[in-house]
Amino acid sequence: GADLEGLHCHHPFVARDSLIIMGDFVSIETGTGCVHTAPGHGADDYIAGLRYGLEAYAPVDDKGRFTDEVPEYAGRFVFDTDQDIVEMLDRKGALLARRDMHHSYPICERCKKPIVFRATSQWFVDMDKTGIRQRALEVIPEVEWIPPRGEQRIMSMVETRPDWCLSRQRLWGVPIIAFYCKKCGEPLLDVDIIYGVADLFEQEGAASWFARPVSELIPKGSSCSACGHDDFDKETDIVDVWFESGVSYAAAMEKRYGPDAVTDLYLEGSDQHRGWFQSSLLESVISRNRAPFASVLTHGFVVDGDGRKISKTLGNFVPPEEIINKYGAEIYRLWVAAENYQEDVRISDEVLKTLVDAYMKIRNTFRFLLGNLNEFDPAVDMVPADQMAPLDRYILHRLNTQVQRISAAYESYRFHEIFQLTTKFFAVELSAFYLDLLKDRLYVLPTFSADRRSARSALYEILSAMVRVLAPVCSFTCEEVWEHMPKGKDDPDSVFLADFPQHLAAQYADDELAESFSRLLEMREMANKEIEQKRRDGTVGHSLDVDLGII
Repeated sequence: GADLEGLHCHHPFVARDSLIIMGDFVSIETGTGCVHTAPGHGADDYIAGLRYGLEAYAPVDDKGRFTDEVPEYAGRFVFDTDQDIVEMLDRKGALLARRDMHHSYPICERCKKPIVFRATSQWFVDMDKTGIRQRALEVIPEVEWIPPRGEQRIMSMVETRPDWCLSRQRLWGVPIIAFYCKKCGEPLLDVDIIYGVADLFEQEGAASWFARPVSELIPKGSSCSACGHDDFDKETDIVDVWFESGVSYAAAMEKRYGPDAVTDLYLEGSDQHRGWFQSSLLESVISRNRAPFASVLTHGFVVDGDGRKISKTLGNFVPPEEIINKYGAEIYRLWVAAENYQEDVRISDEVLKTLVDAYMKIRNTFRFLLGNLNEFDPAVDMVPADQMAPLDRYILHRLNTQVQRISAAYESYRFHEIFQLTTKFFAVELSAFYLDLLKDRLYVLPTFSADRRSARSALYEILSAMVRVLAPVCSFTCEEVWEHMPKGKDDPDSVFLADFPQHLAAQYADDELAESFSRLLEMREMANKEIEQKRRDGTVGHSLDVDLGII
């Protein structure tokens, strides 16, 4: 191949010589030989052409038709001329052989037709000469990325991304505000003109660019800085829609909160490290020299029970209203909170049925608490912590621990942990332990006995705390519970206006008591194993038939 480099060939039907160049993007594994190169119609060819000084020749218009530069086929769609070109080459004696073959070629996702590549004049942001890439890489670590692997993902994408092409050739969209001298083609770019057009857009919308003539868009007396001519054409390209999304923070936040506003959280799918997150970051670095967000959260995608993506084409898409009609909106909300959104999220009847059981445990626990707090008045009946029974103080110590963990999970957006902590607390520490032990005190002791008041005070603290921390997840249930539960004089009318419980640590945290109960619970577990064995042997029928003694 190197022996041929630099030689010239005669083009078979265009009056010019063709330079033979070396293309390093073709390896011996993918093929060898002499092929045509078209710097105006392919990225690899374009880059190779730059090295050899070749013209980016692209005689194709916006509709995929040959231009007048190819008079034999001018005005015809390029793919429609294939047969004619083959026959013409044959007539000229320039065709050695012809064969039809199938090969990989990019097609449009919408119309499923082959794509025509061509080189055109575009507007770019240079990533390196302006220092934008380096500055973006500096601010990325200043942002909190949730999950943390998002930082490395966007870092690697910014490190390797090409210059940002800002222009698109579309018949709709927000236009690029630029004018071109009709005489020499030099662009007219003026800040005052751009702001003037922007003011017009704010009054009439971007369509005014297409509706109004140039004379109504630029001030009278404007002239070309290169040749002095005063007649201009409008730019017909629109702004890249990613640039539009990238400036959304300025429109949504800065107009409301001022120019220094930084968005607390950006939330989108993991594919947006390449899209919205990156366009927002780059635009803000360009115009504000900082990131537009304090933190960025990414989530996976919804898949069915078999792990396949949800798709209408696959027929595994279920409209949300069907799920709500079948299971209720509360189960749907619980599913969103229960799944680890940092990975792909599964949804199926089996998944939802499992959540129905978990929800019923939450709801029934709330019902038990409400039932046993009938006519309880916190202002009158509440027992101070130092007068409570040890078991009640212990469960409130455990409540404080769970609320702190749940609050931390909210702060770090680990919603599935909130679901796990809640269901475990309700099922294990309340239903299977505390509430089970409490029934004798609640059902047998006199209404105003000290031990019963202590128990009901603990139940009130549990209910008041858990209904608040679960409100963002089980919204309808918690509002319903709030409506029927006893409340203090300062409690608001809605659970969504209530603060998270802040007083538990100061009143009920007791590590020494917790250590004592830890040892006691170990003994209880050993005793239960022995009782269960005697129950299987038929020695006893119920655990209440057993007396425990120390040997």
